Amino acid sequence: MNSYHDELAKLLLSKNDQLSYNQARTWVELLWEDFETTYAKAGWEYKGSEMTERIVKQWIENYGEKLHEFVATNPKYKDFLKQDKNNLN
Repeated sequence: MNSYHDELAKLLLSKNDQLSYNQARTWVELLWEDFETTYAKAGWEYKGSEMTERIVKQWIENYGEKLHEFVATNPKYKDFLKQDKNNLN
């Protein structure tokens, strides 16, 4: 799963230069977890990491360039995505 997260974080960074690698990775992990949790709560059968990767990749393609703006309107995620001004990696 780490390779999925790493590749998706790199994709997100290519879409959004406002994020550090750690923030991009955190976004990927949050989106991944959110999809799998929502899917399970809906009672759907688990279709594997490949499906989750496909969905998260689609979200990144569609919304990746604006994800950094989401924190401003949703303080719930602020602590997860704090920007370390000394470490943009």
